[in-house]
Amino acid sequence: MGKKYIDVMDTTFRDGFQSVFGGRVLMDDFLPAIDAAKEAGITHFEFGGGARFQSLFFYLRENAFDMMDKFREKAGNKANLQILARGINTVMLDTASREMIDLFAKLFAKHGTTTVRNFDALNDIDNLVESGAAIKKYGMKHEVVITIMDLPPGCEGAHTVEFYEKKLREILDKGIEFDSLAFKDATGTANPQKVYETIKMARKLLGDDVHIRLHTHETAGISVAAYLAALEAGVDGIDLAAAPVSGGTSQPDIITLLHAVKGKPYDLGGLDMEKVMKYEDTLKECLKEYFFPPEATQVNPIIPFSPMPGGALTANTQMMRDNKILHKFPEVIKAMREVVEKGGYGTSVTPVSQFYWQQAFNNVMFGPWKKIAPGYGKMVLGYFGKTPVRPDEEIIKFASEQLGLEPTTENPLDIADRDETKSIKYWENRLKEENIEITDENIFIAASCGDKGIAFLKGESPLMVRKNEEEVCNMPRKTSGVYTVIVDGEKFTVEVHEGKEAGNPKAPIKVEENQISDEASSGMTEIRATVPGNVWKILKNPGDKVKKGEKIMILEAMKMEIDVNAPHDGVIAHIAVKVNDQVEEGQVLATMEEA
Repeated sequence: MGKKYIDVMDTTFRDGFQSVFGGRVLMDDFLPAIDAAKEAGITHFEFGGGARFQSLFFYLRENAFDMMDKFREKAGNKANLQILARGINTVMLDTASREMIDLFAKLFAKHGTTTVRNFDALNDIDNLVESGAAIKKYGMKHEVVITIMDLPPGCEGAHTVEFYEKKLREILDKGIEFDSLAFKDATGTANPQKVYETIKMARKLLGDDVHIRLHTHETAGISVAAYLAALEAGVDGIDLAAAPVSGGTSQPDIITLLHAVKGKPYDLGGLDMEKVMKYEDTLKECLKEYFFPPEATQVNPIIPFSPMPGGALTANTQMMRDNKILHKFPEVIKAMREVVEKGGYGTSVTPVSQFYWQQAFNNVMFGPWKKIAPGYGKMVLGYFGKTPVRPDEEIIKFASEQLGLEPTTENPLDIADRDETKSIKYWENRLKEENIEITDENIFIAASCGDKGIAFLKGESPLMVRKNEEEVCNMPRKTSGVYTVIVDGEKFTVEVHEGKEAGNPKAPIKVEENQISDEASSGMTEIRATVPGNVWKILKNPGDKVKKGEKIMILEAMKMEIDVNAPHDGVIAHIAVKVNDQVEEGQVLATMEEA
């Protein structure tokens, strides 16, 4: 009896890069590896979408659509090039309008996409209807997804085989057209027995002709066992990555699975181990200058308790590393458990995983349940769709009070369609205002990336690539800004500017009267950063009158906007930072005096 052919999708260039480098790999650095992958016989690639869309504009000064075009040129016309999409979010972190969903599908089809893996983190099947129809409208294959994981011990009500069967039946009942079905485990926590029973259930329900896949990560240490269970249950396809971006937070290695199925009745894509080894050698050479975060190559035994996706883990730890708070990571990852338990059991995959992480981060940095993360709050209030179970009532109340929003059961797409800032017309006008060429691509870049997309299109976006350790250590650090110094026992707030004077030991330190700290001048209040981050927006100027609680500026930390509010009524005396400045916890951001 012949071996069953198993389709292998190579996730190296999307999920592999995301799981190890937070998506920050330059196109010219990895293109030679595509040739090597082809030589190894690989024809199915994950080549874009997910976080590997926005990250190119945010950090790499590269256009994701150009990257997709070059990838298609390298891979050839017959390759199955697949992207990851988040249902009504598409490749955004927020809900898109219906016209933006249509534009997403139009553009990704135009730029070489064969298949769209389409998921909703809440497993709200209504959120897959519009996007699924748009994918098929533009001639792409639709891989519909049920997102899976294991709940923390003691939790119940979702993420069982019965729960997944209910979701699959909803997909069928709603008449969503699809070409394949994937069970996506971004955390790698779904235990092998449940994986086996879930695949068996789906095969029985769909029959033998529907292509069924499993996607998982090695983060919790059970990915190979999960894949073997899935193969035994009758799965048709699995996702693997190539070293050095395999294992750890990523997918298991291609060679590892080729070894694991020796003697078993499975043919993994017709791949030859020796040829794959040559491909991996080429990839290692391509990536030899890149900095590999230690946490990206490790299995984390706490992940089943606090399910953090491999694709998000290193992106978050790298942000913490940049802001010198990596020592807080163990506390934040432990705090995720309670956040998941109280949040309604949405699957921990983008964007819900980021909501979980942000709320856990807030609970560590500001105190338990003192500050709601906007995404988490809107999720428990229903603004992204229905959570699998109802969130904790106290958390719903807490979110409603802090965000000033009432719980809703309205279709998120109807809410998005009413939002002017999610319309094509709005972004056409923004492009006009910025003197940027109006194209479908530019509209979508601006809409999906906001002000950072506009900065990219104007040639003003930063280049933030982490390569070898020397380069990481020599990354530009903020030296300009306002600092408190002690001179002869007195405290002063001084302003330091980068430039020629910075290297001149004789350059005088200039101290202005309105920069004196509250301890050196009565009636003056220093407003300090409560968390490290970057200055996103400055809303007030010196001389402006403000009321207690009024926003003075907004920081960006861990992909969140952190409001900096006036502690009392008064007048802004001095703004101590500039937009895009990196600030540390406790750093002076502004000073104000009482009215």
